[in-house]
Amino acid sequence: MTLFLQIVLIVTSVLLVLMVLLHRAKGGGLSSLFGGGMQSNLAGSSVAEKNLDRMTLFVMALWVISIIGVGLLIKIG
Repeated sequence: MTLFLQIVLIVTSVLLVLMVLLHRAKGGGLSSLFGGGMQSNLAGSSVAEKNLDRMTLFVMALWVISIIGVGLLIKIG
């Protein structure tokens, strides 16, 4: 069980990083410093952005659950 949760943790960690990087920049933060602010509005639709938000939240929930599970298994065993 510990091995399964560790694999899920690694996979969800990589997916979470990739999904966060796929999000379109909303403000003039760090992404606009490297040229991310020059993108046109045609780069993505609002429906795709909402779906990406939902998938990111789902992967984040799996990530949190796997962290809690690994922590409990380490504490018990």
